[in-house]
Amino acid sequence: MSTVQLDQAVPNFQLPSTGDTTFNLSDYQGKNIIIYFYPKDNTPGCTLEGQNFRDNIAEFQAHDTVIFGISRDSVRVHENFKAKQAFPFELLSDAEESACALFDVLHLKKNYGREYMGIVRSTFLIDKAGVLRQEWRKVKVKEHLAEVLEAVKAL
Repeated sequence: MSTVQLDQAVPNFQLPSTGDTTFNLSDYQGKNIIIYFYPKDNTPGCTLEGQNFRDNIAEFQAHDTVIFGISRDSVRVHENFKAKQAFPFELLSDAEESACALFDVLHLKKNYGREYMGIVRSTFLIDKAGVLRQEWRKVKVKEHLAEVLEAVKAL
């Protein structure tokens, strides 16, 4: 399978979602879409990133933009994380790593000398026509939200 490219249409994909639904990218044609990949629910950086999107949801909605978070955690774990943090957006479970492969966010990581394949924190902005307009890879959570909002406003 090929991976997404800037200024190209993002292929449709489906993932299990919180809210007892299945996410289907094509269902959101006509809206801007933020998809952010993060390593793991209930960890400090991932929690802060989700809170930043949550706390600025009105500004994204004002620019006709929906937000989805993706990790390899199960839908059940996502439901608890979403409820605990009061996230007003759905979290998608990519246990099969299909979206991770499509967006090329799974890479070799090292932690305390141990090597493993993990999600590299990344965000993607897809426009109303389904075209990938912006990508941020190896995201640093603190300054990230302002960059994403600026890009959404520029569409």
